[in-house]
Amino acid sequence: MSNTDTDTGVSRPDEDERTAERLTSAPAESDGPAGIGAFGWLRWTWRQLTSMRVALILLFLLSLAAVPGSLIPQNGQNAFKVQAWKAAHPTVAPVYQKLQLFDVYSSVWFSAIYILLFVSLAGCIIPRTWQFVGVLRAQPPAAPRNLTRMPVYAAWRTDADAVTVNAAAHRLLRGRRFRANLADGSVASEKGYLREVGNLLFHLSLFALLAGFAWASLASGQGGKLVIEGQGYSNTMTQLDDFKGTAFYGSEDLDSFGFKLDNFTSRFQTSGDQVGSAREFTAHIRYWKGSDDSKLTKGDIEVNHPLEIGDSKVFLIGHGYAPVVTVKNAKGEVVYSGPTAFLPQDSNLTSTGVIKVSDYGFSEKDDKKVKMAFQGFFLPTAPANFDMSTGPRSLFPGDADPLLVLNAYVGPAGDSGLPENVYQLDSRGMTQLSQDGQIAKVKLKPGQGWTLPDNYGTVTFDGYKQWASFNVSHRPGNAVALTGAVCAILGLIGSLFVQRRRIWVRAVAMPDGTTLVELAGLARSESAKIAEELGELAVDLQDDAPALDDTDAAGTDPDDGDPADTDVVEPHVVEPDAVEPDGAAAEAGPAPDATPDPAVPADPHSKE
Repeated sequence: MSNTDTDTGVSRPDEDERTAERLTSAPAESDGPAGIGAFGWLRWTWRQLTSMRVALILLFLLSLAAVPGSLIPQNGQNAFKVQAWKAAHPTVAPVYQKLQLFDVYSSVWFSAIYILLFVSLAGCIIPRTWQFVGVLRAQPPAAPRNLTRMPVYAAWRTDADAVTVNAAAHRLLRGRRFRANLADGSVASEKGYLREVGNLLFHLSLFALLAGFAWASLASGQGGKLVIEGQGYSNTMTQLDDFKGTAFYGSEDLDSFGFKLDNFTSRFQTSGDQVGSAREFTAHIRYWKGSDDSKLTKGDIEVNHPLEIGDSKVFLIGHGYAPVVTVKNAKGEVVYSGPTAFLPQDSNLTSTGVIKVSDYGFSEKDDKKVKMAFQGFFLPTAPANFDMSTGPRSLFPGDADPLLVLNAYVGPAGDSGLPENVYQLDSRGMTQLSQDGQIAKVKLKPGQGWTLPDNYGTVTFDGYKQWASFNVSHRPGNAVALTGAVCAILGLIGSLFVQRRRIWVRAVAMPDGTTLVELAGLARSESAKIAEELGELAVDLQDDAPALDDTDAAGTDPDDGDPADTDVVEPHVVEPDAVEPDGAAAEAGPAPDATPDPAVPADPHSKE
């Protein structure tokens, strides 16, 4: 219902009251469809979508939708774990596949919530910002007609001129950093705009946070690479062990750089309750930018301390050992020599691996071309003895007493054409060598060798090197997301601890020659701060408008019908009873248990 007189076009008094009591720049929400027909329903739907209530619901749904991504293996993180999970849960795996639970963050339903939250935040921020700018440009709302309706109120009479009192109040409020406006015989002031600034900053930061995540999901990529000491790596698709791109970042977008792993430092605790705990992992490298690998720069990569090269970051994510083995055939020819990375299986770095010799040559047994493979364990610190029940297990992750355990396989040479895992052995079509009726196996210390049965040559354990696995990541939205998160916290602090408040001062000349001075305050939430500020202002204003004694103010008629005609002669502050949820003040009145300040006694004739 309109509050404007249709004949005169003048706003009604209650509209001025609501304008003064509104302490927020948030757009008013509609309770139902605006208008009739499809357009009205669309407008109402848009208002609901862009309301803060719906934004909070969508934010909760987004956090709830992310839960499956942390409980179920994801294709984007580890496709091997996904396949293992499907094999272990054959019944529910097809259902999960249809629900896109193995690709949660790129699923249709997760993207729908994400986009709706984007739209909701944008639709909430834009009009709110526009209205807040209008509030900043406008003067504080004029004083309501009846100041006694405000939750906090003070009044007294003085001999000072009304114009002088108003000017003094304007000066004092400006000195307290209020935005003050002197007009129409009263002073209107307002303070606490940082509350709304913090509110807007929080919403803008949340929007930036989501935008950063979206940007990262669309324009990021990462790849993995295992590098053995003494070897190098060039950031090209052919040298990456694995790579995952996105819609706007592919293999052709990889930054041009490379590095060489000179050595790796690993240190573990050797005593105490946390024996075996890692204390230092550092990869010492030399890297180059661009295509010129002659200009090398030294650098170190540690856990949680990546190396930034161009727009990419190189993270250290793993460490292990690579036994160095030399294999000779029956003729004494070296058919394989070098380090082979073994993968850790436990916290003590008990490692398994496969050494594949695809070009072994011809067998002395049947003069046929064969291939050979060795499967085994590397133990950095081997126990004195172990059997089949305990199995080979390392006692400590450091290389205190290294041992290599091997057994051998032979089979016909040739490539099946199928991709093979370099860390696993497909023994189909291959025969495990035996000796004296038992499986042929050996335990080798560094420098020791093994003569293979059936005249297949020798194997020598020359030593071992360390390897490090790296993750090469390109995520352009991380800085935006981090900045958004920090600014969101700052904005939330401002919106919670800064109070929006208004103070009005009105000095009116009375028929008896005195001046009635009225002060009123309104805060967005109940707080003692507005009452304290009003009391301090009343005390400071006594210098320019000293209060009259009760005897000086005698002769006034409190029942002449004028609500401003009151016998209040000393300042008093009335604490708020209640404030309506929409910011409108309830009818003021002293709380039943309120104890008046003896320094500022309340006048019994006051309408408060």
